[in-house]
Amino acid sequence: MSNIQSILKSEISRIARKEVRAETGALKKSSTQYRSEIAALKRRLAELERLLKKQSRTIRAVTPAASKDADEGQAEGLRFRAKGFAAHRQRLGLSAAQAAALLGVSALSIYKWESGQTRPRASHMPRISAFRKLGKRQAAAAVAQVMG
Repeated sequence: MSNIQSILKSEISRIARKEVRAETGALKKSSTQYRSEIAALKRRLAELERLLKKQSRTIRAVTPAASKDADEGQAEGLRFRAKGFAAHRQRLGLSAAQAAALLGVSALSIYKWESGQTRPRASHMPRISAFRKLGKRQAAAAVAQVMG
């Protein structure tokens, strides 16, 4: 009895392995095909990125004004440093809300600029530049005028 049982068990195992092999064979084949397609796409992407870099270099060389406009957060050569802005605001003795009123932005914007979470828009840079040129008395007078 045990002989028939062992033969039956081995036959079932053999047939199960054969079925699993047939099912996984198709999966392996499609997986291999997908991997080769992915590799081809990666090669094409790398080539396109190289071409894009090359094109952007030639465009910058031809039109220097275009590269100047492309600088984020920059308006006509103006720079912004979060620590410097915060230090100047404190030197003037202004709160974030007062500085925001002078610049025409929200107090939350001032907080985020100073903490480095965000950078001011290019449209704000001329006002920030004028703010940086204010003295303590001028700032107090401007705040009194703006805030009533």
